[in-house]
Amino acid sequence: MRIARIETLHRGEIAAVRVTTDEGLVGIGQTAPYQTGLSVRVLHEFVAPFFIGADPWDVEALVDRFLLEQYKFPSSFVLRALGGIDTALWDINAQAAGVPVYKLLGGAVRSEIPVYASSMVRNITPEAEADRIAALAAEYGYTAAKIRVGDPMGRDRDAAPGRTERIIPRMREVLGPDFLLSADANGGFTVPRAIRVGRMLEEQDYFHFEEPCPFPEIENTAQVTAALDIPVSGGEQDNSLPQFYRMLTGRAVDIVQPDIGYLGGVSRARKVAVLAEFAGIPCTPHCANDSLLQVFTTHLALAMPSCVHHQEWSIERTAWSEGVYEPMLEVVGGAVAAPSVPGWGIELTSRFLSEAVVEATD
Repeated sequence: MRIARIETLHRGEIAAVRVTTDEGLVGIGQTAPYQTGLSVRVLHEFVAPFFIGADPWDVEALVDRFLLEQYKFPSSFVLRALGGIDTALWDINAQAAGVPVYKLLGGAVRSEIPVYASSMVRNITPEAEADRIAALAAEYGYTAAKIRVGDPMGRDRDAAPGRTERIIPRMREVLGPDFLLSADANGGFTVPRAIRVGRMLEEQDYFHFEEPCPFPEIENTAQVTAALDIPVSGGEQDNSLPQFYRMLTGRAVDIVQPDIGYLGGVSRARKVAVLAEFAGIPCTPHCANDSLLQVFTTHLALAMPSCVHHQEWSIERTAWSEGVYEPMLEVVGGAVAAPSVPGWGIELTSRFLSEAVVEATD
């Protein structure tokens, strides 16, 4: 079996990838969202030619060899494009084996994954945020949620004056003492401010504190981790495996959060999960939207022993991610059940196929 054709199907912020073999098997993947036009160009002009004619069963070896040969280009867009091909190859191989992808990743460690309701916005009042998450908890059975504090890469700014100080206790007041609450700063704080916010979170019995300092500053994050009792998480923006190794062995974080789309695919993300397992650090892969990346992340979390906590599940609905694939995964009783269909278990919708711009390398 050989890779014969690699296509992108581009619509807005979604660039799906379709890989076809000489035996007629078709796998579906997706690049990371945002600036997808650039990812599409990099995929066809730089990444896809390397994979044409290769055996899809060699997916991990191919990914490693490609990056070794292109060592001068360890960049975000190369990895975003690579992830689109990698995820499609895992789909092909699992279909060929007649099993869901998580079976190829090591088998089902769990039959379902508990998920937390992940807010992606800061332009909402603390009162409205608490009320909407309480409503979603009642509807879907969520027992955990994550809110936003500070401002992304904000250097101690807040999204609105005093919002951080108001939303932390408000969420606990509305959701009650048994609900697992977490907070994400998106790199918004200096070390002293991060520690002060972390103490507020501890006082309200929050579960974890995500990305308190800008992500490249792992030494600063490590200071916050060492100073606080609440677990500190990070890693979503990182795309270097050696950087993850330093984060884990240096105990810069208590929970590691690789993103399949940013890191270059499932092959590389699962290496982080395995590193985390042997470091004794939980892995909660980052997944910030309801695109195909949500499907890929679900399969990874089902198979990786280190994915012991609630996994991220975006509660935002974006127009650009609607109508891409079916069947959509569903949250029931605060969890997502393991799919049973071979491959990813999904298909691109006829609507998406009719609206997307298709380009091919063969």
